[in-house]
Amino acid sequence: MNKADLVNLVAARTELTKTDVSLVVDAAIETIVDSVVEGKKVSLLGFGSFEPRDRSARQGLNPKTGEKIAIPAKRVPTFSAGKLFKDRVQG
Repeated sequence: MNKADLVNLVAARTELTKTDVSLVVDAAIETIVDSVVEGKKVSLLGFGSFEPRDRSARQGLNPKTGEKIAIPAKRVPTFSAGKLFKDRVQG
């Protein structure tokens, strides 16, 4: 499913226009991204949570040459699925 599919399905369920739903989806995604960039955790009850995590610097290997390389520290976004989401996926 891509964003267009999501907009179409939500529009059909809510009887809102695709334009309105697209604006809401865009705003929701932008708000989540902006909050995570600011270092905040975003929790959506029943769905999951998004948060930034810091990865420490570490040693890696170049798979072609086997040469050791330094992988710098960085901040990455993470998603943890909520209990309800996990339970529904597992059946």
